[in-house]
Amino acid sequence: MTVPRQTVHVDSPTERRNPRTADIDQMSTLDILRSINAEDRLVPTAVGEALPELATAVDLATAALRAGNRVHYVGAGTSGRLATLDAAELPPTFNTPSDWFHVHHAGGVSAVRTAAEGAEDDDMAGAEEMARDVQAGDFVLGLTASGRTPYVLGALGAAAELGATTALVTNNPNARHTSGIDLVIVVDTGPEAISGSTRMKAGSAQKLVLTAFSTAVMVKMGRTYSNLMVSMRATNAKLRGRTLRILREATGLSMPECSAALTESHGDLKVALVHLLSGVDTSRARRALAETSGHVRRAMGLLDAHAI
Repeated sequence: MTVPRQTVHVDSPTERRNPRTADIDQMSTLDILRSINAEDRLVPTAVGEALPELATAVDLATAALRAGNRVHYVGAGTSGRLATLDAAELPPTFNTPSDWFHVHHAGGVSAVRTAAEGAEDDDMAGAEEMARDVQAGDFVLGLTASGRTPYVLGALGAAAELGATTALVTNNPNARHTSGIDLVIVVDTGPEAISGSTRMKAGSAQKLVLTAFSTAVMVKMGRTYSNLMVSMRATNAKLRGRTLRILREATGLSMPECSAALTESHGDLKVALVHLLSGVDTSRARRALAETSGHVRRAMGLLDAHAI
């Protein structure tokens, strides 16, 4: 596989000076914080304007997972650390299989704690990461505030060549027409309070995008019932208590009834939920969930159809 080195030069608003904070070094402590907070308030609106493109990314990722493929995050610096955090939180929250989400961070695992800024300039390292781990049909989401990080663009170019669907999250509207990428998601947060410090608004925007993206994918994949985390596994006392509360909220039944159902279901919250909502035994509830890829509502529909 040969991937051309990508040299992309696109002016980024995140690098410009912010006229609203030009005197920040002369402000009182409270006014410094007020100024930063005023800039932070712009982030949700910018994310909101990118939701149509983000919805497309969610649908593409969901389609990849349903087909037995995977989702990959690619980033450097703050973007890579945020991607690592998002992927790490999915298994305890949604009990996701370990092979659903993969993270590729410039500089490797050590760069999560210690900055390895030079690693982001190596486009071939990004391409090589994809060659080792990406397959045709996967969905690869790159993140770069500037829209020009070589590691990320090199990875996306290689992923596309391997047959993956690619998307880019950037805070630079000038990167909107970057060639060779299937979907570009622009979250225009403008200049930072401290010029070029993309750990600020750009990072906050990427955190919101990643959280919304992965949560929406989990909802589409049936890892929730209503707005309840019914796929979670109770691995400690706090989560065991939460499991019972979720079951009670979903069914309206008493704590003893929910506790007994969980015991009968060997701790599987979804099985207990389908059992209590439908009235079928836990074995039938488990089969219905298996036949519907773990979707509680679809399992309930299947059981209703069989009951007719």
